[in-house]
Amino acid sequence: MSDALLNYFTEAQVQTSAQTLVAPRAERATTSDWREALPVLTCERLTLREPMVRDAPALLAMLSTEEVSRFISPPPTTVEGFERFIQWTERQRQAGSYICFVIVPDGQSEPIGLLQVRQLEPGWATAEWGFAVGSGYWGTGLFRAAARAVVDFAFGTVGVHRLEARAAAHNGRGNGALAKLGAVREGTLRRSFLKDGRYYDQVLWSIVREDWMQPKAVWSETVH
Repeated sequence: MSDALLNYFTEAQVQTSAQTLVAPRAERATTSDWREALPVLTCERLTLREPMVRDAPALLAMLSTEEVSRFISPPPTTVEGFERFIQWTERQRQAGSYICFVIVPDGQSEPIGLLQVRQLEPGWATAEWGFAVGSGYWGTGLFRAAARAVVDFAFGTVGVHRLEARAAAHNGRGNGALAKLGAVREGTLRRSFLKDGRYYDQVLWSIVREDWMQPKAVWSETVH
């Protein structure tokens, strides 16, 4: 579905050693299990799992197209670059500061996109998430199912209270996806996203745990 919101590629690419890749542990741990290994999340028509080095060619093919990459930080341009990114995601997860899932449709072995969550303050009370899906899978409903599973995981397992997202203001698809999930548009971050030498406005969205955890019958009335 979405072509939005990955802001972490550049950070991974500029790091070159295991020492610089490992971030400090959070001061307060909400759970330790996911730091050892992410669980496999299953939902209708897809599975979410931790990325593996062998996923690099598929991620390169899915996320490096013009349609997908125009609204995100520049993704790696080689298989080796994606391999380094995947290794970085594992180190950041072990450090307790970052989570990455790849989206694997039923009947397939290769991922078609990914979702990321990172803490914005020690203890994960506030976190930021981002996502990107290959354009061939936009409009299939796979992104929405995957996003709901990851948001459930962030609130229910990690202990996030507030989940933020930022989308380029002219990214209609990414902003629309967040609105359909029930995120609240809070405002515009002026000239906050640098892409190809130019600064763009971003829209700030949020979901808070008490809203997300409403009974599904109530939630479905507000999300269409």
